[in-house]
Amino acid sequence: MKLRPMAKALLLAFPSVMAISAANIASAQETPQSAKSNTEGNRVVVTATKRETSLQDVPFSINAQTAEDIRRSGAVSLEDLSRNVAGLAIQNLGPGQSQVAIRGVSSGQIVRDQPGVKEQVGVYLDETPISLSLFTPDLDLFDLKRVETLRGPQGTLYGAGNIGGTIRYITNAAKLGVTEGTVEANLNTIAGGSSGGGIKAAVNVPLSDAAAARVVGYASHFGGWIDAIGPGGGKDVNSGAREGGRMTFTLQPTKDVTITPRVIYQKVTADGFNRQDVFNLYANRFTTTVPPVTFQDNQQYLLQREKFEDKTTIADATIKVGFGSWDLTSVTTHIDRNILASRDASALSGSVSVSLGFPSAGVMLPSRLNDTTDLKSFTQELRLSSNGKGPLQWLVGAFYADTDRTYHQRLPTPGYDAFTDATLGKGTTAATANGFPADSPYNSDMPYKLKQTALFGEVSYDLNDRLTATAGGRYYDYKEERSFKSGGVFSDDNNQFDRTKSNGFNPRLLFAYKASDSMTLNAQASRGFRLGGVNDPLNVPLCTPVDRAIFGGYQRFSDESLWNYEAGMKMQTRGLSFNAATFYTQMKDLQVTLDAGSCSSRVVFNVPKAHSAGIELEMTARPTDGLEFGLSGIAVKSVFDSTVKDGTGAVLGGIRDGNRLPSVPKLQLTASVTYNFSLAGRESYVSASVQQVGSRYTQPSDQENNPRTFVANLPFLGAPASAATTLNLELPSYHLVNLNAGMDFERGLSAIVYINNLTDEKALLSFDRERGGRARLGFATNQPRTIGVTLRKSF
Repeated sequence: MKLRPMAKALLLAFPSVMAISAANIASAQETPQSAKSNTEGNRVVVTATKRETSLQDVPFSINAQTAEDIRRSGAVSLEDLSRNVAGLAIQNLGPGQSQVAIRGVSSGQIVRDQPGVKEQVGVYLDETPISLSLFTPDLDLFDLKRVETLRGPQGTLYGAGNIGGTIRYITNAAKLGVTEGTVEANLNTIAGGSSGGGIKAAVNVPLSDAAAARVVGYASHFGGWIDAIGPGGGKDVNSGAREGGRMTFTLQPTKDVTITPRVIYQKVTADGFNRQDVFNLYANRFTTTVPPVTFQDNQQYLLQREKFEDKTTIADATIKVGFGSWDLTSVTTHIDRNILASRDASALSGSVSVSLGFPSAGVMLPSRLNDTTDLKSFTQELRLSSNGKGPLQWLVGAFYADTDRTYHQRLPTPGYDAFTDATLGKGTTAATANGFPADSPYNSDMPYKLKQTALFGEVSYDLNDRLTATAGGRYYDYKEERSFKSGGVFSDDNNQFDRTKSNGFNPRLLFAYKASDSMTLNAQASRGFRLGGVNDPLNVPLCTPVDRAIFGGYQRFSDESLWNYEAGMKMQTRGLSFNAATFYTQMKDLQVTLDAGSCSSRVVFNVPKAHSAGIELEMTARPTDGLEFGLSGIAVKSVFDSTVKDGTGAVLGGIRDGNRLPSVPKLQLTASVTYNFSLAGRESYVSASVQQVGSRYTQPSDQENNPRTFVANLPFLGAPASAATTLNLELPSYHLVNLNAGMDFERGLSAIVYINNLTDEKALLSFDRERGGRARLGFATNQPRTIGVTLRKSF
């Protein structure tokens, strides 16, 4: 396994740090107690309100998956964790690419060429915002304290892009005066696929009485399960890897000053995509000049191999200074991220070539679509907060972000220019190149510059010994600039510059009533916001006249906003924890994404009204010391309240009053049972869980005219223009059964054996259509049954 330089440096740092650790252990009179844990018995401490608070005392709906929860669940990604969190839905769009929705606030599938669309759920690493629409960071879950999911808009403390909620990865900081470490190794195998595994390690060492370091490193290989036929074929083509690490320091020059600088590096790669084809221009059941193909489960067609790569570097520093009854906190962050999604676009280019009248040799040219994203982001947050125990608690702050995101597309297709000039006329390629390289029928450059500033604050006051009121607000100001240049015979040779700006105020009001020592009732009203933008121009040469008329008029899309109203209860008694909430969210100008059919483009437009309403619950019961039951779930109705029509009076893209919002299941449930016992004097456990995810739609249009018949209208390889493929576009509900068992041995050694997806359930996660179905039809699919073992050594 090849490691990048920074990953190597972090992993190679372990021998020296381990040596220091061993020396400290040998010289210690006794093992020091670790810093305050994030759990104290059943009490979980979170920082969702930007101060330490018991989970049960947070006055809104929140879930916290602790390190033990993560280990025992066998989760290796945020998608795995989401099935255990009520209201959290993740739409898998391929490796490194996903869309996150909370409580049914979802606007549809974002795809590779929509860098101007902003996220609906914010993602944070501790205090650092790391969100990026479509490319939700797939961080390794090793050596985390917990993962917090804050439900409902968090527009006061966390700003735009948190309109549905916020997810926070909380890492373990370097601990003063503590020597500890963990080494973890894993092996697993996928039914019908290949094997995977990895090794991870973390060590914490004191550097002095006032300084400590924590170093984490990991390298994992993920097995594949998708087989490809065709010239680019092979077995298990979607295998991948994740490697990286982080180095964190805690410096405490005085008791009132704490400085925590940190550097993080991660590289994620995939050799292909978890796509199961149903139809491909080159391989389908209608061809006669080549053998017809009926795709099997977990099978796709490739003319050439595909690739995904995501390299992320984060450098941040948090400084906290105490001034008696209040604290000053500064968070400074720089992010450098480079993403490459390299796809076999031969069927896409070939479908256009058929339409243009190319000979078969021109249609069969291998074509690769390279999408690259280069992100550089600087953020600074400065806030003041009270730290006393009186009835009044307050927090005020300022936030600044400066982000440069450059997006490039290239479609290298060797030999394409010669066929283009021979078919469409000499000089066609030169006339449409617009300065881009030869033999690339589509090219684009889209640099974005986004600056935002915000002032925010929140104040809580105990009205009496039972009732606490909290009010907050955030003023925001956004400015975005975008250039767009395109060239190639598939493009419209664009050169344009656009600006978007917005400002406003997001308020929030909460009440918490302590009905008894074990029960709290909560109520909240809050506003969320998502910045609008400018659509990319259509690929006009590819559009049919009908599609050009329908989608050509949507140049800009407005800001999206919502109001969330909720009421809930939190109860914790001996042996029982029960949290529940009911909510109603009214959305305005929801930014919905539609596939622009033959244009091979995506268009965002605003739906005037939509809403989601539902109830969620999470319960843990311990009837005996050894037995634990868990139940979490959400029932949600998330629908459009408006109908949008095109110029002909037809409903546009499934935006019909009463139709469901995309990617959101009506019902999502997880039930688990764990039995803890002693075996041969060793602490042991067995656990089982069942996760149920209801049916969904990838895009709003999928629920219109469904089941849908796709007619390519492209006679090729003997297949007639009338060849039709009929599919049910409602992604069916599915359930996953997971089993695991563990045992603690002597000297910090433990072992976990697990089976994920015990019944080998086949789940369709999203629907994939290339050029409106003319080039390819398929589904992203889940990982089959996986059996593995994890060994862990702590010291």
